Amino acid sequence: MSKEINLFTIGFTQKSAEQFFETLLKSGVRKIIDTRLNNVSQLAGFTKRKDLEYFLQKIGNIEYIHILDLAPTKDILDAYKKNGGDWETYEKQFLNLIEQRQIEKTVTPEILDCGCLLCSEPKPHHCHRRLVAEYLKDKWGNVKICHL
Repeated sequence: MSKEINLFTIGFTQKSAEQFFETLLKSGVRKIIDTRLNNVSQLAGFTKRKDLEYFLQKIGNIEYIHILDLAPTKDILDAYKKNGGDWETYEKQFLNLIEQRQIEKTVTPEILDCGCLLCSEPKPHHCHRRLVAEYLKDKWGNVKICHL
């Protein structure tokens, strides 16, 4: 696919539901690609899987897709979040994981175009959604990334 792929990323924490959905609507996002390992936790608030799927459809006719291959493993995530691991180790482990999974072959450009990678982190700096977006840009070359 030589056409440029517009790929957005967003985290839901530190945002109200209004801020979250208005941001998606204004950006032109057509689908949310959920990259979270656990999307049914009470901590997810308005972004619990079933609630989010409903809100996206009703508010903006936005499709919802959950792709577990874009999420870290529980071991990698726990080592970083629960056990106070450092970002560099997490980044290296996660990049190795998505390379082993060959996400560039299992996720198509058509699925990601005008899509938005979702996770919990408020900013992309220390978040796996940024790593996924950059990895795919490196593999495909025609990805334009916009962090919302």
